[in-house]
Amino acid sequence: MLKYLSVLVFSCILLSCQSAKNHESDKSFTSENLKILKIGDQVYQHTSYLNTESFGKVDCNGMIVFSGKEAVIFNTTTSDATSAELINWVKNTLGCQIKAVIPTHFHADCLGGLAEFHRQSIPSYANNTTIQLAEAKNITVPKNGFTGLLHLQVGHKKVLTEFIGEGHTPDNVIGYFPEEKIMFGGCLIKEVGAGKGNLEDANVTAWPTTVNQLKTKYPDVKLIVPGHGKNGGPELLDYTVKLFSAQ
Repeated sequence: MLKYLSVLVFSCILLSCQSAKNHESDKSFTSENLKILKIGDQVYQHTSYLNTESFGKVDCNGMIVFSGKEAVIFNTTTSDATSAELINWVKNTLGCQIKAVIPTHFHADCLGGLAEFHRQSIPSYANNTTIQLAEAKNITVPKNGFTGLLHLQVGHKKVLTEFIGEGHTPDNVIGYFPEEKIMFGGCLIKEVGAGKGNLEDANVTAWPTTVNQLKTKYPDVKLIVPGHGKNGGPELLDYTVKLFSAQ
């Protein structure tokens, strides 16, 4: 009896320690202007806010992938001040050097806080079309361009950024972390139940075709972070296709 009691006590201690370890590893963060949520072993979602005339206060998502002492960030926050807050969190809480920031298209919800990344000498990468559109708008311009597919290493892990086709904008790209099958869909992908949103620069005819091509290319994706709203699984892709197929 004493033997079984000892085993039971040891098991409870082990579970308690494991629970404490898991809680400690979740370094999620919330402030007035920024929310950071752990969504994978090596992935966080960041959310900042943009005040708009048409849609009011809008939550704007990005994604952080980290491995070892390095991190890559998809999308800046919506302002330089909030970007400074995000950068400080990655450096001080994750203990990571930011290897790259990647705005996924040229709108303010993706690169509104890019100047702060540049001020802190953090490399920025974007679709060459994003660079051209940012230059035409006379806003802060990402410094390194690519066409098609960009491979980056974070620690010993691979992170992909790819232009599949037009949709929300002519330049929208997605980010993908194959290690955990987590995708940052950006504004190309809608949360389930969302409306069509800002169509000022959209190609609504190409949009469902682009997302269907995305589904074909990344059939194993498990979790998707949209540009706005709640993350989810492949049902976000299906919803987006359905939304823009009904013209």
